[in-house]
Amino acid sequence: MRLADGYEIRLRWWAAAGDAPKRGVVLYFHGIQSHGGWYEASGAALSAAGFDVCMPDRRGSGLNAAPRGHCVSVEQTASDAEALLRYACEASEFNAAHLFGVSWGGKQGVWLAQAMPDRVASITLACPGLFPKVDLTTTDKFRVAMAMVNDRDKLFDIPLNSASYFTDNPERIRFVDEDPIKLTQVSASFLLASRQLDKRLRKFDRSSYRGPVHLMLAGKERVIDNARTRAWFDALPSEMKRLSEFPEASHTIEFEQDPSAFLEAVVGFVTDCV
Repeated sequence: MRLADGYEIRLRWWAAAGDAPKRGVVLYFHGIQSHGGWYEASGAALSAAGFDVCMPDRRGSGLNAAPRGHCVSVEQTASDAEALLRYACEASEFNAAHLFGVSWGGKQGVWLAQAMPDRVASITLACPGLFPKVDLTTTDKFRVAMAMVNDRDKLFDIPLNSASYFTDNPERIRFVDEDPIKLTQVSASFLLASRQLDKRLRKFDRSSYRGPVHLMLAGKERVIDNARTRAWFDALPSEMKRLSEFPEASHTIEFEQDPSAFLEAVVGFVTDCV
């Protein structure tokens, strides 16, 4: 898919399986380090349930080669998400999409619910990065501020520097450690855009979106603040809200040795929204 500024976004697309009419389309946003290749099991499960699944790699991430870990501004980040929502709807011929946001990708899902509520059929947030527990050090924050003056492209390590943040599953720890296209650094400009997106989401007008919302939380969470996330969710005015908790799971719930309960919850909620 080519964006308005000419940047070509790489994405994975699962077509709805079976001969029955399609149930809808799911637009799936990945986390800050990850890419669509981490979530192929849920993409395939949603496809088997009759949904088209559009799973883009964020600008500068995953299969997108350059500029790695960089975006120009929060406006660009927001614009990319909005363009992807329009693309998913048009390509699948549905007026609205079911949004799925994992970790950092949850910010994009919530942003779209605020900016384009008529195009959002439901939102699923899996350990969304709305209230992170992991942050840059004070020294790195100072270095980022200095870089914003004269070196906005300067790269900084993402503080999630161990696969154990994501999972306790040894097989998946190896997968993350050996992943050649996971993102390990982002630019000063990206970090500023992420902060500015946080500020916009803090001002989220909860009344602007009253559609279905599904929150999925991991009991062994090391990345986000579950209590603050749960309080935010509880305050939403949506009439259809579902909370799925996985007490023995780590941040990337799909990486559990047996992810079947997670996949059933993912598919079950989106199916119930049709």
